[in-house]
Amino acid sequence: MPVPPFPAGDDPMVALAPPPTPRRLFIEFARMGLSGFGGVLPFVRRAVVDRNRWLGDRDFVELLSLGQVLPGPNVINLALMLGLRFAGLRGALAAFAGLVMVPMVGVLSLMLLYEHYRDVAAVQRMLTGMTAVSAGLVLSTGFKLAQSQPRTVRGLMIGGAAFVGIALLRWPLVPVMAVLVPLGLVLEWRTGELARHAQPPRPASDGGVDPVPPVTGEPRQ
Repeated sequence: MPVPPFPAGDDPMVALAPPPTPRRLFIEFARMGLSGFGGVLPFVRRAVVDRNRWLGDRDFVELLSLGQVLPGPNVINLALMLGLRFAGLRGALAAFAGLVMVPMVGVLSLMLLYEHYRDVAAVQRMLTGMTAVSAGLVLSTGFKLAQSQPRTVRGLMIGGAAFVGIALLRWPLVPVMAVLVPLGLVLEWRTGELARHAQPPRPASDGGVDPVPPVTGEPRQ
C-alpha cells in the first residue's frame, strides 16, 4: 500500500504534483541515472523538486539526510524511499531499477571504450572537463539545499563541524556522522522542548488551559 504523500510541502504557496505511478518513477529515475555523469544527486533534485514538483525543497532535504545516515549509497536510499512513499513496494522497485539497472548497461559499454582509448590525449582532456563540471554541479546543489534550511546557530555549527572534519581534516565519514548526527538530534529536541515550555497557556476557547480568575476580597454572587 502506498505511503501517503506529503500533504502540502514546505512552501504553502507551491502546489505539489500528484504522486507518480511506478511507470513514471521508472522513466524519471532512468533519465536521472543516464544524465548523472560525475554524480546523480543534482539531477535527482532538479527532477524531483524543480521539474516534477513531487516534493518541496525542505522535504527533499529531510529525505536526503535520512538517506545519508542509512547504510548504502544515499541516492539509492533516496530513490527507494521516494518510490515507497509514492507508489508502495512497486514504486520502490521501479525507482531502483530505473536508477541502477538502466544506466548499468551504458556504464559497461563506456568502460569497454575507456579501456581501449584511455591513453588518447583527447579523452584525457574530456575527462578533466567532465570532472570540473561535476564539481560545479555538486556545489550548486549543495548551495540550493542549504538555502531551504532554517539559518540557526546550531545548524551552522553542525554543518561547519562536518565540513571541517570530512573535507579539511579528512576524518573518516562514519565516526564523524556517528558523533554529529546524535548531537544534532539532541540539540533540535532540546530547542523544541525549550520553545514548547516558553509558550504561554492558550485561552480556554482555543482548547488550552482555563485562565485563573483574579483573587479579590469580594465574595462571589
